[in-house]
Formats: sequence, structure tokens, C-alpha cells
Amino acid sequence: MPYTMRIAPERLLGGLIEGRAPAPIDGATWYVAESAGDGLAYRFPEGALVGMTHLAADMLLDGTHLAVFQITLQEGEDGPTFGLIHGALNQCSARIRLPLSAIDQNRWMLGREGAWLKPMCGGSRVDLGGVDRMTFTVLRKSPGPVRWCLTPFRIVPSEPPRITHPVLPKGPLLDELGQSTLHEWPAKSRSHEEVTARLHAQAQAAPQQRWPADFSRWGGWSERCLDATGFFRTHRDGERWWLVDPDGHPFWSAGQDCVRSGITSACGGIEDALTWIPEPGSTCEAACERDGADLRAVDYLAANFIRAFGPDAWRERWAAIVLAELRRTGFNTVANWSDWQIARAAGFPYVRPLGLTLEHTPTIFRDFPDVFHRGFVQDATAFAEQLRETVDDPALIGYFLMNEPTWGFAQEIPAIGMLRSTPACATRRALAQFLGKHYADSHSLSERWGIKTSFPAIADGPWDEPITPAARRDLELFSTVMVERLFVLLSDACRRVDPNHLNLGARYYTVPPRWALEGMRCFDVFSINGYCNRPPAEAGKKIASVVDRPVLVGEWHFGALDVGLPASGIGHVRTQADRGKAYRIYLEDAAAKPWCVGVHHFTLYDQSALGRFDGENYNIGFLDVCHSPYEALAAAARASHERLYRVADGQLDPYDDAPEYLPKLFG
Repeated sequence: MPYTMRIAPERLLGGLIEGRAPAPIDGATWYVAESAGDGLAYRFPEGALVGMTHLAADMLLDGTHLAVFQITLQEGEDGPTFGLIHGALNQCSARIRLPLSAIDQNRWMLGREGAWLKPMCGGSRVDLGGVDRMTFTVLRKSPGPVRWCLTPFRIVPSEPPRITHPVLPKGPLLDELGQSTLHEWPAKSRSHEEVTARLHAQAQAAPQQRWPADFSRWGGWSERCLDATGFFRTHRDGERWWLVDPDGHPFWSAGQDCVRSGITSACGGIEDALTWIPEPGSTCEAACERDGADLRAVDYLAANFIRAFGPDAWRERWAAIVLAELRRTGFNTVANWSDWQIARAAGFPYVRPLGLTLEHTPTIFRDFPDVFHRGFVQDATAFAEQLRETVDDPALIGYFLMNEPTWGFAQEIPAIGMLRSTPACATRRALAQFLGKHYADSHSLSERWGIKTSFPAIADGPWDEPITPAARRDLELFSTVMVERLFVLLSDACRRVDPNHLNLGARYYTVPPRWALEGMRCFDVFSINGYCNRPPAEAGKKIASVVDRPVLVGEWHFGALDVGLPASGIGHVRTQADRGKAYRIYLEDAAAKPWCVGVHHFTLYDQSALGRFDGENYNIGFLDVCHSPYEALAAAARASHERLYRVADGQLDPYDDAPEYLPKLFG
């Protein structure tokens, strides 16, 4: 790997221990961390990064469970700090290739590369000319020490090559069924024959699976009836919010995300980590994703179904089995990221995500569109056309406009990010006009903001001025304008195409800050993703009060480390039985909240032990890659779903036997 400068650690941080044993990667050193925060500190001359393109190093994570690391770049001892967090596959060498352009904060997530998992940008923008120090630390870890080896970092002037044949000290990481080779657990499947027998038994039992007895044909509460409209709608009865099913029964959405026939193992660059790859032209060829001759991913769940039912019948059998499994466990909604077409065909309530394609509109900060650009109305109109095919379907509950916009993760609010990232755009000109309504002239604006500026400087050109507290207050107000225009134009376009179904909002990654919330009043249901031990009680109540809409939690989960996956997920408990308790706590607590109309669990299936497209490899499913259910979790979910409507109505207290919640490993 060519380099301009090699950076060795200056000192160890926390209780980090440097090992003496030979490392499997040339030039690497072993390190052991007992605690989060342990790591390495580096120093280099100020300006050493200027004109360079990447920081690069090779590493290998020992053990069998995920650790999350953080790299920071800082301007001096007290200056701004850029951060990048990432994970790594166990027992597979990874090359860290940090593009120095990422310090502009205009990207949230970089692409996964082989065993380098889910690199995400955070912190502040930094000036490479002022950066003179760096750290590499353990950010999150499972119980027990973290052992890894790492080469010195290199500052390079051009993109370093990727690893194509990683070091695999323990051999391949997945067996031919898609399971981890590094772990053993009691329910691990042992053969194709065992998996095929299980799938055939599930297919035979599918027609007998039923929802709880008090569910209506749509999964609503059959004991109560309101006005029926033929479609799902919202209703507030004076005590609480409800959804209402097409026949007029109160409905509370217990959903399962990612109901689709696949668990992809992203293997680009690490094909050597697979025990078995379907050959082109073979029966299981459809389980492979290829880009020309390059293998990108293998779907072992699909391969297991193809072996059981053949290449022509397997998808139909999967659909019947999986919808029966949702009924068996008591779920009444096929939730986001799913093969919603199978739900539509079966008349099973479902939601669908919409995808925003900006053919005529540039982005101005991360994924935020130039909403005042003349092309955005055209793009919003095209966006809404996705709804044309389901406009008359009573089984469709509603649609999500987007998922976790990446501008929401930024430390900078949209107006500030726009100023610093985009020298000229229609929304900057609109900002100048907005400020012109509040200040008589550029002198008044400069005086108020405490910097020398002008309306023309705000409308056009590079922005290097500091953001003072007074400036931030005005830019927050305009960020609300930006958010409102974004969602109003999309929402209005959708309602023109589809007046029948619910607009379920944007699935904000957490509780939005007030400036964002104020611009989000145009949804029918406000959706957030909520990775915490219980639904956010006070925040959910506040959201419902501010926007006068009910709230839906679009994602949440708990995982454990006892069934062969490297990571638990974001929520973390000790065992599968504890996952069942955590599920019951979360769902029933949510059902008891008058502002909440549903929670959608993420996900139906575990992720691959090799990691999905971005590297997540979590135990977050109700079923594993061999379609073996986690029965303790399934039984707990069924028990809560059978009580669901009486809890929501206040007749029963929510379940409250909490498990031990362990520290989060990611998220």
C-alpha cells in the first residue's frame, strides 16, 4: 500500500494492553481492551493530512462477538473533532479506508467494505490543515475483553486498494446453511435434511394457524365497532388514539418489519469466508447476487427454501409459511421493508415504503433536497405515482414517505449544513429572502448575528463564517421552513394520487428536535424509530400534542448473544427468554399509551452472521436463517398480542416483568 506518512501510536489510552504474540497480519500489533474507551492516541504534524485522500490501516478482530471502534481526528487539544465509528467481522482481516473528504459531514454512512462494517460519520467538521491528532478506541463491546490486531495507520495520497483475499485464521465464517462456523448453540441446524423437514412441516401446518380469537378479519378488535369507511383511518375517542380497520373495528398495529424471502450475506471481497457458493446455472443460482462476474451476496435463507421446494415453487411456499407464522405469533401487520405484494394478495394488513428519486432536484446537505428548486414539484409528483397501484386496496394501512433521513443524524441542522456544503442553490436564495423579511438590511443582519455578512453572501458563495447563537436561532427557524416544504409538497402530491390511505410520515430515527417537529404537521400518523427499553413516554406524548396526530413506532428490537450471531442488535438482553420479556414490556407499555397506535418490530429474520449490505449482523429475528423459530420469543409475542386490545382499552395492566437490560453494542 503506497503511503506518504506512517503513523504509529504515541501512547495507550485507558487500560489498553499491548500484546507480544505474533499477529496474523504483517506489521500488526495485538491489543486487548477491558473497557470501552481503551485505545490508542496518535500525533502527527499539523497539516500532514492536507492534499491526502485517505487514512488506511489493516486490522483483525479476534473472538466471536462484535466490537465497535471509533476513530477521531481533532484540531489541537481543544479544537473541533470529527468522528467515525465502525465495526469489524470477527476472524477476518479488514482494511480501514477512511476518505478524508468525509470530514465535510456531507455523508452520514460510508460503504461497507469486506470485513469493515458500517462506517458512520459524526462529530464536527474539521479543517485538515489544523488536524494534528487522532485516536482509535473501543466505543462499545460485549462482555469480556476485546482483542484485535492493527497495523500502523498510513496517510495516503490516492485511494488504497481493497482487500480481495482476507486473512481467515479460523477458516470460512459461514457453513453451507448460512450459519456461523465460529459459534455453537443447542438449536443449530445440522443438515440440509433437517432444514427441509422443518420447512415441510411448517408448510403442512400453515393452513391451521390463526390470529387471536378477538381479532377481526383485518386484525382489529372485533368486540368494538366504529364507523366503517372501507379503508384504514385514525380515530380519537376522547381517551386515546386508535387506527380503525376497513370494517370499522379499532385497530392497533403490531407489525413485523422485513417480511421478505431473504437474509443476504454481503460477501463482496470476502468470498473466501463462505463454505459454499451456489454455482452459476445450478438449482440455487437464484440465491446469488452478482454484478457481472463479481459475487456480491448470497441469500442462504432462499437457498434453503429452494432445496426444500425447488426453484419454481419455493417463493409461493415461503409466502404461505411466513404469513401463517405471523398469524401464529399474533402479528396483524406486514410492516416496512417487506414484500408487501404477498400481503396485498392475501388481504393481510400492510404498510409500504416509498422511494424518493430526485431526477430534477439536487441535494444540498446529505439527502436533503433543494426544496425551493423548480424541479422539486416535478419530482414530488413523480414520487406520488408509486401509490397508483394500491390506491383501491383496503388491506393497505398507509405509506411511509421515507426512512430515517440522514440529515436528521447530523450535528448541523439543514440550513447550516446547506450553507457550508452548497455554494449556490434555490433554497439558499430563499433563506436570504426569509432573512430579508426580518432584517431591514445587511448591516442589521450582521449586527444581530455578530459577524460581518450580507444577504448576497447568504444567497450565494462559499460560507466560512462561524455560526453564532443568534445566527443559529434564525437558521433553526428556516430549517423548519425547509422541513415543512419538503414534507408538505410530498404529502400533497401523495394525497392527490391516493386520498384513501394514511400518510405514516418519515420514520425519523428518534424523537425529532423541536425545529424539525414543527415542520412535520402534515402527516396522518407520526412515525419514529424507538430503540430504547420502553417507548419514549413523555416524548411520544409531546409529539402527539404538538402535531395533533397519533404516533407509530416503526422500528425497535432486542437481541442476545446466545444463538450464533456476532451481535445482539441495538437493544441487548442476555437470552432468548429475556428477548420475550423485553418484547412484552415494550409492546404492552406502548399499547397502554393513548398516543400510540402501533409498534413494528425490526425484524422477522435474524441478519446474516457475515453481515448485510452495511455490515449489521444482529440476532433480532423471530426466525433464524434455517427458518427455526425462537419459540420463547414467539410464545411471549403471542401472549401479548392476545392481551393487546384489553391493555390498550385499560382493562388490563401492561406486562411488567422486565429482564436485565445490557449495554448496547451498536446504535
